[in-house]
Amino acid sequence: MASDTPPIVLTFGLSDPTGGGGLQADLMTLASMGCHGVSVLTGYTVRDSASCDEVTGLDPEVVATQARMLLEDMPIAAFKVGAATRAEVVSAIAEVVADYDDIPLILAPDFTLDDEHVLAADELREAIADLLAPQTTLLVADTAALLALAQPDGDAEAPTLDAAISHLLSQGCEYILSTETGTHRLVNTLFSEDGQLRQDMWDRTQQRIMGVTDTLGAAIAALLANGQEPAEAVREAQEYLFQATQAAFRPGMGAYLPDRFFWARSSDDEVPLAGGTDASPGEARH
Repeated sequence: MASDTPPIVLTFGLSDPTGGGGLQADLMTLASMGCHGVSVLTGYTVRDSASCDEVTGLDPEVVATQARMLLEDMPIAAFKVGAATRAEVVSAIAEVVADYDDIPLILAPDFTLDDEHVLAADELREAIADLLAPQTTLLVADTAALLALAQPDGDAEAPTLDAAISHLLSQGCEYILSTETGTHRLVNTLFSEDGQLRQDMWDRTQQRIMGVTDTLGAAIAALLANGQEPAEAVREAQEYLFQATQAAFRPGMGAYLPDRFFWARSSDDEVPLAGGTDASPGEARH
C-alpha cells in the first residue's frame, strides 16, 4: 500500500437510505476520521427518518464473494460488522474474517430496527454468539444485546450483566464496551479479562438520534486502523460521537442524525446543539 493511502476499513451491514445508520453512517464516519471505507451489503432497508417499512437480507454467498474480492484486492486494516438479518449471513462473514485473524474486528450488532422490526431470531443471536463474538477484538453493545448474546437460546435463566460480560470474554472476545442509557446520562464501560478498564459518561441528548451505535463502532474501527490501542481508541471514539451528536440535525420529520463532519464547519457558524452539555464526556474512572 502506498504511503499516501489512508487506512482501509471493511464494514459489513445494512443499507440505510437516510444516511442515519448502517453502511452509509459507517462510510461517513470512516471518511471523517481519515480512513477509506469499503463496504459489503448484508441487506437493505426501505425507510425514512421516522420509520422502517421493509428489511430484506442478501444471499450469504453474495456477501462472502464480495468480501473476498475486496480482501484479495486491498490491504484491510480493520473490520466492522453491524446488522445482519440472517444467521446464514453471519456464518458467511465469520468464515471470511477467520482467514484474517490478525485484523482487528469491531462488532456492533443491531438486533432491532426501530420497534416494529425485530431482526434477531434465536438463530441469528446464536450465530453471532458462537461464530463472530469469539473472533471479536471489541464488542459494542447495550445491556439487552449483551444478555441476548450470552444466553441466545433464551431457555435458561437470564444471566446478570456481569456474568454475561465474563462469559463473552471467556469465549474469546477481547474487549467489551457496554453502553447504558439512563434517564439523564449515557454511561459506557470498557471491560477486558483484566476487569473494568475505563468508564465514561455524559448528559443524554433529548432528541432521538439515529445511528449512534454504528457511528461509535465505525469510529473505533477507524482509530484501530490508524494504530491506536483499544482503550485509547474507545476514549477518542466517544469524544467524536459526543461532538457529532451535539451537532445533530433533523433532515426530515423523524429522528435527528449525528453531524459526522462537525469539525468541517466554519468557526463562524453556530453549531445547533441537540441537547446535553457543551462539555466533553466525564473523566474515566479506572
